[in-house]
Amino acid sequence: MSGRRNLIWLGLTPEPERELPATVAALRTAARRTADAPAEAAEAERRRVERLILHGTQRGWLRYLAEVTGLVTAVAGREGPGDRWAALRAAEVVLDHHRMLIGLPGPGYDRTAADRSALEHVVRTLRTAPPDGDRG
Repeated sequence: MSGRRNLIWLGLTPEPERELPATVAALRTAARRTADAPAEAAEAERRRVERLILHGTQRGWLRYLAEVTGLVTAVAGREGPGDRWAALRAAEVVLDHHRMLIGLPGPGYDRTAADRSALEHVVRTLRTAPPDGDRG
């Protein structure tokens, strides 16, 4: 590459940038429901995602999504507090994103293999788990 930023990864679905800020804020703050996450936490998460998309790299974006995978895995395994519905939604969004990487050139799909496997397990676990009560 000639010193120009590789932007092909930005052509994937916009769901992560739309859906992750509120759900990740709920997970990071251990809110009982997505709607209970502090507005400033959701806004901070939105700004972080925006920075990654506008100024980041695919590698940085995948690191962020790996953080999200860690959060949802902790909630699914009951090792961390948080809204199980938010964890399920975040897991589904990230899993869909990672599956689409197969259509892009480069190592992104291979780099996310372990996360895809973990997310598939999380989605199965959370879909069959008893509900936590009201959903956010």
